[in-house]
Amino acid sequence: MPGYSYNESGQKVCDEQIQEWLLTLLEGEEHVYGYKLLARCIRNQHGVILNKKKAHRLCKELGILQNARKRLQTHPRRLPRNRTITASNQLWQMDIKYGYAPGQRRFFFVLSIIDVFDRVIVGQYRGPVCEAKHAVQTLGIALQHRIQPGEAMPVIRTDNGPQFVSKLFGDMCESWEMVHERIPPRTPNMNAYIESFHSILELKLFRIHEFTTLEEAYDALDRFMDFYNNRKMHGSLKHMPPTIFSAWVRTLEDASDFYRAV
Repeated sequence: MPGYSYNESGQKVCDEQIQEWLLTLLEGEEHVYGYKLLARCIRNQHGVILNKKKAHRLCKELGILQNARKRLQTHPRRLPRNRTITASNQLWQMDIKYGYAPGQRRFFFVLSIIDVFDRVIVGQYRGPVCEAKHAVQTLGIALQHRIQPGEAMPVIRTDNGPQFVSKLFGDMCESWEMVHERIPPRTPNMNAYIESFHSILELKLFRIHEFTTLEEAYDALDRFMDFYNNRKMHGSLKHMPPTIFSAWVRTLEDASDFYRAV
């Protein structure tokens, strides 16, 4: 710690002078600011380049740090529980995976939602960014396509990614009257179905192709998803593709017919 900072002219300004300015700011209307905004005021008024780490240290030495605000969880985490799944649209799992386009040296996101019973990927988003609004939009479109008016809503299970712990995602699940379960950290086995699908995506698509552009990657992903949902045979689905299996199960009279058929 050199004991000084530089102003915009390259001249040294000692820490004692900066602390004096900080105390002066606290005597005025700037007393409502935290250390980051106080540092901005020092730069605006005195031209001193003061980064947030040093501003924190100087404020701490003066005993003028504000107490950190406690973050309130609007939607507390609901841990997953064991469920007996007997039909489609009872439990969906949702997760995010990264892809890479070497031609543009850019990463992209793939957000997928899988139905645990019939393995259909009921919703998917791909793009250069993935925020809470994209997760909400993807889930909303999947609900429109899969859930008829009056039908029970599926349980949605995710990890603790920022998109899923966001207030927006929690508010939308609440408004749709959906149960949102979040698995504990470092327990991907509790989201095994979507993890397994993303492993397939990695092995059968991303490791085979080197994409020149993001658009090329998206086109390849769309083709693979058409194959996966509509033509790829699954040993656990009586060697049927997910959509064919889902339609076949709906032709049976009840769950007991399905288990006898299996």
